[in-house]
Amino acid sequence: MGHAVGLPAISGAGLAVISLNKILGVAGLVLLLGGALLGFRSVSASGTDCGSAFQPAGGITPMACDNALSGASTLTTVVISAGVLCLLGAVAVKVIHDRAQEKVSA
Repeated sequence: MGHAVGLPAISGAGLAVISLNKILGVAGLVLLLGGALLGFRSVSASGTDCGSAFQPAGGITPMACDNALSGASTLTTVVISAGVLCLLGAVAVKVIHDRAQEKVSA
């Protein structure tokens, strides 16, 4: 298979690893951004504005807001955590692939 001068040839497995790494990285960034946006999304309960997961409404809010804010906070945390896990997976795939390449070339 032809390749540019000075660049290593990439095998089918190498392409799969690179693709997986890019997919995990993009998915992680999208989930982090989505989680941040969810955190700023305003929630309401019984017609009362409760604020958002990152900035609850000031003053005394109805008890119904507790459940709405708790649910929004949980969802935000889960989505951001999934994004972080995807990014960690992308880094792990990259490190493992690079170490395997070093052993092959040595």
